[in-house]
Amino acid sequence: MRGFGFTEHGGPERLGWVELPEPVPGPGEVRIRLRAAAFNRLDRFVLEGIPGVPIERPHVLGSDGAGIVDKLGEGVDDLEAGNRVLLNPGLWDGSCPACKRQEEALCRNYRIVGEHTQGTMTDLVVVPRRNVHAIPDSLGFAEAAAAPLVFQTAWRALLTVGELAAGERVAVVGAGGGVSTAAIQVARLRGAEVTVVSRSATKLDRARALGANRTLELSPGSELDKVLWAESGKQGFDLIFDSVGRESVPRTVRALARGGRLVIIGATSGPLAEIDLRTLFWRQASIRGSTMAGRAEFEGMLTELGTGRLIPVVDSRHPLERAREAFERFSSPELFGKVVVELPG
Repeated sequence: MRGFGFTEHGGPERLGWVELPEPVPGPGEVRIRLRAAAFNRLDRFVLEGIPGVPIERPHVLGSDGAGIVDKLGEGVDDLEAGNRVLLNPGLWDGSCPACKRQEEALCRNYRIVGEHTQGTMTDLVVVPRRNVHAIPDSLGFAEAAAAPLVFQTAWRALLTVGELAAGERVAVVGAGGGVSTAAIQVARLRGAEVTVVSRSATKLDRARALGANRTLELSPGSELDKVLWAESGKQGFDLIFDSVGRESVPRTVRALARGGRLVIIGATSGPLAEIDLRTLFWRQASIRGSTMAGRAEFEGMLTELGTGRLIPVVDSRHPLERAREAFERFSSPELFGKVVVELPG
């Protein structure tokens, strides 16, 4: 079975077609014949190599996927071949103390499809039955593939970890990534006042169309913390959603309100940041980390996708044969939403 991925870690020059054995579902598992898959920033980190994370090679990229049920493992009797489904890329063991408390995102053995296992940029993928969900009728395969990772990440980060309440002031740093487009919508769904910050006026226009109350364009030389502080009337933001990391965190900390929360879901500009601790204790603010989501959070997010109150944002669609072009699009400064790869029916 052919897939798009790599045999050696490195940059995009390492990408190409790899061969893998056709996966066979075991007891309690489902095999999905994929119709669409989507890239995430995680794929770039997997390609480069993540310290401490052993990655099987050759390796197929992709965490998100949607398609049809192809084959059922022993004990799975509530699905039928041909059902339209999407997969939850978060994998948990179901037996650790966190899982028994129904806090699967804290599972000591938590894994992600496409990082710790083979990914979705191929014809077939096998996952546990609990990770397979019906696609809402309103979504096609491409939209269904664009949703799972980014929307569950935004949902947990804002609502569970960030404890966002209606009427609070939220700042989303960055406008074009898939997780940012999801965070804007989840925050508005909760009834928060959403401000989006970006260097792109075009992306800010699209952020307003998604529901952002206010947008801030960062001009060359402007300082993020001062721009946010002024926008808040020198009161600070109750919650700041930050996936940038080293370049932004020292400044977003200074833009927090008293009792404010900085929720970090990524570190695209680097993992190490230096902050002034005095800001935290004087304002009684906090920095919180969040990643992925548990089962109940995923199902809550999926319900809202089904109602149409949350809408997957697809930047572009590419056939599998042009997967390299799709991967390169992910690095484009014009990116807005998810890059989807479509597979033949």
